[in-house]
Amino acid sequence: MSQRELDAAGIFDPQLRDSYELCRQLNASHGKTYYLATLLLPPEKRPYVHALYGFARYADEIVDDLESTLSDAQKAQQLKSWGDDFLTQFDDGISDDPVCRAVLDTVRRWKIPREHFEAFLHSMTMDLTVTEYRTYEDLYEYVYGSAAVIGLQMVSILEPSDERAYEHAISLGVAFQLANFIRDVGEDLDRGRVYLPINELAEFGVTRADLEKKVATPEFKRALQAQIARVKQLELDAMPGIPMLGDTGQHCIETARILYCGIVDAVADINYEVFDKRASVSLTKRLRVALPAWWRARKTW
Repeated sequence: MSQRELDAAGIFDPQLRDSYELCRQLNASHGKTYYLATLLLPPEKRPYVHALYGFARYADEIVDDLESTLSDAQKAQQLKSWGDDFLTQFDDGISDDPVCRAVLDTVRRWKIPREHFEAFLHSMTMDLTVTEYRTYEDLYEYVYGSAAVIGLQMVSILEPSDERAYEHAISLGVAFQLANFIRDVGEDLDRGRVYLPINELAEFGVTRADLEKKVATPEFKRALQAQIARVKQLELDAMPGIPMLGDTGQHCIETARILYCGIVDAVADINYEVFDKRASVSLTKRLRVALPAWWRARKTW
């Protein structure tokens, strides 16, 4: 992270600056599209977004590290211990953990509610105990904590002009998460999980056993098209909220919308063959979207 960004954000404590830099590195290494969108924010807001990403990524690493020798029960205990420490420190805003230190500073500066982090940690724990969801309503409990609250945290930093922006942020966060689920069906199966509602798959004659075969049958493709339609509707529901954000945040979120929701278009482009190919938004498209947005965003800084 450039010294200019930290200075612009009013972050001068050396230890705290190191913590924010660690979060930036996590974002740059693991959240390439997210990181790209973050660069469309003015320098004084970027460190706080990096911190929120760092928190989410750190928890996700505990849960989904495939190289870990820990059992699910041991991972759950590690996650609980880390999460409990964070929540205990929430009000004081002081932590020895380098990631949590930056997050707690972000929470204090932007008055981000504790319940958003509680919901997130709850969903991460669900990943260690729940392997499938029968209905969309069941899945929504997980998605709210794993994705919707990330949007709610972001809105606080983006200084909305209308409180309705928070509701729209929920729709956008859920759309992003569902797009990832559609793309990553095979990878999630490798982790023993299915995030596509089982009952909805059954309407197209697809069972979990069918998914385990990792063959994109005509029935599976039709089921995936129905899931994509939900993402598209959530995207439409979310779009009115973007103009409600502060001028400096709109370009960032609009770019993220196009690129993240564009994942489902990439799935369609590979004819829904998600078991054999990885659908991705090309670097060319990412740059074609992000560069003009960056130029426009600079005028608001």
